[in-house]
Amino acid sequence: MHGPKILARTLSSTSRRDRYGNIWQYHSRSDHHSKVACWGVIFDLLATTPLLRRHVEAGVICFGINHEMRDFVHDRKKNLDLVLCTPSGAATDNTLEGIAASYEIELSEAERTILDGLPRLVRAPVGSVIMALEAKACMTAHQRALPRLYDELNSSHLTVHGASEQAIAVGFTMVNISERYLSPDLNKKNRATDPEWSSHKQPRDAQLAIDKIKQLPRRSKVGDVGYDALSIVVVDMPNDGMPVELVENPPAPRQGEIYHYDTMIARLSGIYATRFKDLA
Repeated sequence: MHGPKILARTLSSTSRRDRYGNIWQYHSRSDHHSKVACWGVIFDLLATTPLLRRHVEAGVICFGINHEMRDFVHDRKKNLDLVLCTPSGAATDNTLEGIAASYEIELSEAERTILDGLPRLVRAPVGSVIMALEAKACMTAHQRALPRLYDELNSSHLTVHGASEQAIAVGFTMVNISERYLSPDLNKKNRATDPEWSSHKQPRDAQLAIDKIKQLPRRSKVGDVGYDALSIVVVDMPNDGMPVELVENPPAPRQGEIYHYDTMIARLSGIYATRFKDLA
């Protein structure tokens, strides 16, 4: 699958500028990484799911960005990074290919060829949500960040299924295993002259984050509580301009494990093919 490679390649290019003139690969106050991660999931899902491609070709399925979902039961609301949905109005000129350019997504020649061969997935006003994606990252201060990370991820699937039991709730998480990290919060005016490095105890800190993510509820059928699919991607990213490396060895999930990205895509493809086979 291509999603994690696309994310690592794209984040390797410094592109997020703060008000002090610093350019960052990752900034906690930017949702760029989340958008790129969700784009990769849709790209892989579209490439591997024939039924989804047919629905896109027929204009039955479109996408929405930063869509607000409201839990009917508890009246809570949450903006989801990206959703697949039925359209409730005319399609726009924005396409999956178009947002790749606006997000500055770095595609290989092979990935570009795949994208060119996919049906044109367009953005349109959101009707019924079919799939809702949430992407979160734990890059530094792992232990301190865990309660908020868990709460934000947990509230997503609860809101999605509180709005629609049939909708597929997808969680994508990225955990940093780098031993040193340049935090944008700690390096504003001082980055160029006196950078302040954050130190991590690895792989302990990454393992703590991974273990917390694994506590999130998961569901195997409509009516249960939890995510329909959930993946954990581990990266080595000091955030200093060096290339981002994907980590495949433990504590990263191994091929075939339920949290591995490829397993998530295969599961999503199967769920879509069975749950929405009668969508027209």
